[in-house]
Amino acid sequence: MNPTPIQLLKEFWGYPDFRGSQGRIIDSVLNGKDVLALLPTGGGKSLCYQIPALSEEGICIVVSPLIALIKDQVSQLKDKGIKAVALTGGIGFEETSNLLDNCLYGSYKFLYLSPERLQQELVQDRISQMNVNLVAIDEAHCISQWGTDFRPAYLKCGILRKLQPEVPIIALTATATKRVAKDIIENLGLTGALEYTDSFSRNNISYSVVPEEDKPYRLKELCFNSTGSGIIYVRSRRAAEELAVYLSANEITATYFHGGISTKEKEQKLKDWLHNSTRFMVATNAFGMGIDKPDVSLVIHYDTPDSLENYFQESGRAGRDGNPAA
Repeated sequence: MNPTPIQLLKEFWGYPDFRGSQGRIIDSVLNGKDVLALLPTGGGKSLCYQIPALSEEGICIVVSPLIALIKDQVSQLKDKGIKAVALTGGIGFEETSNLLDNCLYGSYKFLYLSPERLQQELVQDRISQMNVNLVAIDEAHCISQWGTDFRPAYLKCGILRKLQPEVPIIALTATATKRVAKDIIENLGLTGALEYTDSFSRNNISYSVVPEEDKPYRLKELCFNSTGSGIIYVRSRRAAEELAVYLSANEITATYFHGGISTKEKEQKLKDWLHNSTRFMVATNAFGMGIDKPDVSLVIHYDTPDSLENYFQESGRAGRDGNPAA
């Protein structure tokens, strides 16, 4: 007899119970329903597909937009003794074929891949033959041209419905207007999708506006007086680099992250920050989507964010551990 969802939660994650809509979402997926889950940043979206996937025989296909995020998720599952594998760029044809064969023969419970990989005929062919128990589309708002992070390759995710027509699909996001939600449902071919939306109110986060006079000095003071780690959002790559250098020169460990640095550099910078070798990440909005770091105590918007939606999502990366944050 397979373990129950709550037993899996306690065994692998050590939590006594589910939060918000997690339990109902998991039950819906296990009952074969398509689901659109709109959960706040830090709302435990990954558990909504990981738990049901572990509850049944077969493999779970997870589409995620960022290589760094994919590797982080796979690493976390492996640390728990759960067999997971990542299929991202930089892997040759033969290695890709062997990896997919191992998935086909039941060697893994989770296959994480970027949406670009779904465009490959080899990948589509193997997925169609696998014993898939669930398809999960993370950061599903990337599928909509009306969303803040539209990514054309995400439009290919609808192929998974054709490759595995009987398998439930769960789409997850922390940001979706009604128009974006409609796009997600239509593009993924969700049928009779159950929609769950949890409260986006985060009572442990305090918001404040700081006067702009001598911004670098005020930034330094805020960082120096904070505990834990933090994220500083800026609007340009140059500002990210310059502020990281400025903070480091003032004995506040900081690094920068933007779309202009190599994948290898991104991975190293993310690793340093996640493991607290670096306290502050100074970044453009290229950073943050799907990042799981509970102890972020401070998020600063040094420049005005692109939209209120972006501001809310980015600020919500603070205080995931439930402790007071700003």
